[in-house]
Amino acid sequence: MDENGGGEVLVLVQDEALLQSIRRVAAAADRELQEADIADARHVWGTAPIVILDSHMAVACRNRLPRRRHVVLLCDGPPTVDEWRIATAVGAEHVLGVPDDESALVAVLGEPSEPSEGDGTVLAVVGGCGGAGASTLAAAIALTAATKRLQSTLLLDADAWGSGLDMLLGIEEVPGLRWSGLSIEGGRISSDALSDALPPAGERLRVLASGRRGNGDAGLTAAAVRAVLDASRRSGELVVCDAPRFPNQVTETVLEISDLVVLVIPATVRACIAAGKVAKWIAERNPNQGIVVRGPAPGGLRGSDLAEVLGIPLIASMRAERGLSGMLELGGLRPGRRSSLSVVAGAILDTVASRPSSREWAA
Repeated sequence: MDENGGGEVLVLVQDEALLQSIRRVAAAADRELQEADIADARHVWGTAPIVILDSHMAVACRNRLPRRRHVVLLCDGPPTVDEWRIATAVGAEHVLGVPDDESALVAVLGEPSEPSEGDGTVLAVVGGCGGAGASTLAAAIALTAATKRLQSTLLLDADAWGSGLDMLLGIEEVPGLRWSGLSIEGGRISSDALSDALPPAGERLRVLASGRRGNGDAGLTAAAVRAVLDASRRSGELVVCDAPRFPNQVTETVLEISDLVVLVIPATVRACIAAGKVAKWIAERNPNQGIVVRGPAPGGLRGSDLAEVLGIPLIASMRAERGLSGMLELGGLRPGRRSSLSVVAGAILDTVASRPSSREWAA
């Protein structure tokens, strides 16, 4: 570990001239480097104090690794418009061109590393088709994590067209902040302050839901979602996001930040065809994707059949939840310990906890 604290600077650069510049600057800033390719970088991507990329590797990382802070995009000469676009896509905080910006790079590498940002996890649940049950599964995962695994959890409603996850849980009358009362333009927010303001659904679960009156989703913007997810990750929380399958800036932000995207698919041929389109769109934004197949299966389709057709790892197959409609109408979701929802929620949480370095999360 170097004297600035935080370990070696991770370098993912193919351009040999840029590599020479980085080595020279690192020596001037007294920083140690770890030069790697993407396969090796997976193991230290989240813990390296700073990551330096060239444009080629930035494009590769954008499609295969989650977004993170403290990323520098280094260019050969003044940055072009295309390089600025690439920098935006990977969330780079600095875009520098050498040799003109070598002194600026020395300054960036010379800054003391910040303390650890925490090891929170973001999980997105998306329906492969209409009525797949993504909201119900997202709520079940959050309840299971909070009540059975005693984990501090945030259930985030990213679907502006839904009825509200607070209603699904039966806490719609509980006082607390909804998206309609939240105004965030960007930057950091306090995770403690946010948690204190949100309605609880038990001791360890807070819910950020859409409102149902007027502009119920007024505060639901991509910038606000990013700020909330960053704050929760810093605090070490699990965040479960109910994300719509329709393309928009909010959904894309959730997908880009998530550690795992769970695609929920009913066990029918039509649902599989629709889910294939959604899965392709998700994969362009996040390679860490697994499926949950929900029964009944009127045609006898198995979860493994859908996984093979879609080319996506199967996390779990789930039988129909008995009495679910009545439960939701009479007090909100409260799955039993041995219910199919609880069993599948536990399987998903086990998959997230495994944190493998490869993209095959559920294999």
